[in-house]
Amino acid sequence: MISSLRGTVAHVDADSIVIEVGGVGLTVAIAPQVSHAAHVGDTLHLHTTLIVREDALSLFGFESREELTVFTQLLGVTGVGPKSALGILATLTVPQIADAVASDDDAPFRRVSGIGPKTAKLIVVQLAGKIVASATGPARASGSAGIAPQVVQALVGLGWSERTATEAVASVVDDATAADLASVAALLRLTLSTLGPARKESVGG
Repeated sequence: MISSLRGTVAHVDADSIVIEVGGVGLTVAIAPQVSHAAHVGDTLHLHTTLIVREDALSLFGFESREELTVFTQLLGVTGVGPKSALGILATLTVPQIADAVASDDDAPFRRVSGIGPKTAKLIVVQLAGKIVASATGPARASGSAGIAPQVVQALVGLGWSERTATEAVASVVDDATAADLASVAALLRLTLSTLGPARKESVGG
C-alpha cells in the first residue's frame, strides 16, 4: 500500500497531478483545491491510498490524513465509488461532512454532483457514529445518528440483507418523530412496518 508521497510536482490537471518520486512520475487523483494550490516545481506531500481494480491501479491523494480517512469511509457506503467520494471532498470540508452526518442532514450531500437523494441518505445512515462532529461547530447530534446503525444490524439479524436494511432505515428517518427516534426498539418497529408484513411473517417463521 502506498500511504503517502513526497516529491516534485511535474504536471497539474484539474483532477490529477503528476509527482516525481525517485525519478518516477506517479499520477495521483486529487480534489480541485489541491490542484489550485500546486505548481510545477513545488515539493508536495500527499496522504494517499491505492485502489486496485481489474483494469487499473489508481492513486488518490489528500492534503490531510483526516480527508483520507473520510474518503475511505465514504467508499464503504453503498453506491459511493472513488469518483463520487472525491467529489464529496471537493465540495465539502471534513468538518462540514462530520456535522452533516451528526445532525442527520443529507442536504449537503445532495448538492454534490453525481450524488442522488437515496445515496445521500445512505451516506448519513452508514457513517453515523463513525465521523466525529466538528469541534468548532455546533454539537448537533441527532437522535437517529447513534441508533440507526443498531437498527440496521437488528434487521440483518432478522434476515434482511445489509443493503435492504440500510435503505429501509434511511427511508424512514426523515419522517420519523422524536418518539420514533427515542430508542432502537421504536425505530426498529417503524422500519419493520415499512418493510411489509409478508416479509416479517416469513422471517418469523
